[in-house]
Amino acid sequence: MTANTVTEQITAAGRAIEHDSFAIIDAEAGPHAYTAEQWPLVRRMIHANADFEFNGLTAFHPRAMAAGLAAVQKGGTPVVADVEMICVGLSKPRLRHFGMTTHHYISDADVIEQAKAENSTRAVQAMRKARREGRLDGAIVGIGNAPTALIELVRLIREEGVRPALVVGMPVGFVSAAESKELLMTLSDTPWIAIRGRKGGSTLVVAAIHALLSLAETEQNRA
Repeated sequence: MTANTVTEQITAAGRAIEHDSFAIIDAEAGPHAYTAEQWPLVRRMIHANADFEFNGLTAFHPRAMAAGLAAVQKGGTPVVADVEMICVGLSKPRLRHFGMTTHHYISDADVIEQAKAENSTRAVQAMRKARREGRLDGAIVGIGNAPTALIELVRLIREEGVRPALVVGMPVGFVSAAESKELLMTLSDTPWIAIRGRKGGSTLVVAAIHALLSLAETEQNRA
């Protein structure tokens, strides 16, 4: 089998450290309930935060992995994020290999103005702008910071027929964070990956998407 070259660390030393880290995680995590497809994603999230609680807290819609891999392999799939941090954290060469682009609207002047006018959050208005721009349908949507973005996205899915390819819903925090993810996990028709409870963050969204990119490259090499 051809080794991944795009979604691996660039240097041999970097690859060795990452592979050793994954081996340590596998050994220390022990038995788990995840499938062979799901575990590389959970493992990469543990690697990003050195927190083994994600072995158990991470939840998957039954079609999440298949939908995520299909969206990556399709080519040209946008990644819509709630905050710029996700867009910055994602590897540009890895995204470019699959023709993928990143988009966020949280700092746009019209988003800020509308949030003030409606006494809502920028995150809510950013999701609405993404909807108006036609970015959400068929997209991988990554939410790691703003629970209100995730709540609004679920509303757009239920009430306005938005159809993302996959929602990676992992907002962190104390106000509505756990509740927003529980809401996401009630969706049956839209695939999602989520973290139960308060934990989450943009770093984990990046790790999850990087795992999807790596798995997609592995599939390419098998073809």
